[in-house]
Amino acid sequence: MKLLAIALTLIVEVYGASSQDVAYQKIFVERTNIPFEILSDKHFRLTEALKLPTFTYNGVRLIGRLALLVDKGKVEKVFYPVFPPDKNAETVLEWVKACTLSERLGEE
Repeated sequence: MKLLAIALTLIVEVYGASSQDVAYQKIFVERTNIPFEILSDKHFRLTEALKLPTFTYNGVRLIGRLALLVDKGKVEKVFYPVFPPDKNAETVLEWVKACTLSERLGEE
């Protein structure tokens, strides 16, 4: 929750995406109290368009864990593979803060 609060001060939007259907995602969000929207890519349209990594677990195709930073429709940065997963949000926010600071200072 603290990291989401930091993200909001940086004027970024946070979304999750998964290959599960909307009903599954709704249960997941309620169970975990995730404070952002989860988008369904059940038919893998986004995954295939962006050539995102997938894997199969117990016969089910899933999207690999990654983070994308998108600005004005353009993918600016990809964080993959995500390791360790519990530090990914922190890693991404540090990168965003560094870029925001560079922009504020007029650096390229």
